[in-house]
Amino acid sequence: MEKLNILIIDDEEDMRHLLEMYLENSGFRCFTADDGQEGYAILKETPISLIILDIMMPDEDGFQVCTKIREEYDVPIIFLSAKGEEWDKVKALQLGGDDYIVKPFSPGELIARIHAILRRAGITKQDNHLHMGKIEMDRLARSVRVDGERIVLTLKEFELLLCFIDHQSQALSREQLLDFVWGLDYIGSLRTVDTHIKTLRMKLGVADYIQTVWGIGYKFEVPAK
Repeated sequence: MEKLNILIIDDEEDMRHLLEMYLENSGFRCFTADDGQEGYAILKETPISLIILDIMMPDEDGFQVCTKIREEYDVPIIFLSAKGEEWDKVKALQLGGDDYIVKPFSPGELIARIHAILRRAGITKQDNHLHMGKIEMDRLARSVRVDGERIVLTLKEFELLLCFIDHQSQALSREQLLDFVWGLDYIGSLRTVDTHIKTLRMKLGVADYIQTVWGIGYKFEVPAK
């Protein structure tokens, strides 16, 4: 399946790398720019499906960059900012932004909003219906069924299961799972992962799908029949 291209425009290198990791792990292809000028150049050369745009940047801020982009392109834009004031959100939307996410944010929230915007724009190509062994998942409806029976999961349990399925057969450390599901800004114990996995195994009723990898963490794998 062809990957969709997402452009990240942010002057903070660490944030660009973090977003790139989240998005590529969710099946997207990323292009990054540290200012508006570099972003414009990428847009001229590459078909972009969605832009993640920081507001607070030197030279041209995100509002100015958005205004210039909207003169030529209809590509969806998600503003990303540490500023959560209502006026900034209103201005972002008035200038042509499609969504506004305040830092810090969870990876699951960002990916869910991207899928929602792409779906509304009619340009998403990702398979949102997943079928692994006895488990069926719908990314957009955020629903899970096991052997046809609906299972009620919390937001973090759903994101944890989705993370496992997206990284099927890969051994993931507790640190990686915290980064993917809770975000790098999470402050808490690694035991949080163990607790959620214990509950997730119990709810799914297929405990052998989420396997413990001693000395590393966990992996998701459907046992061979």
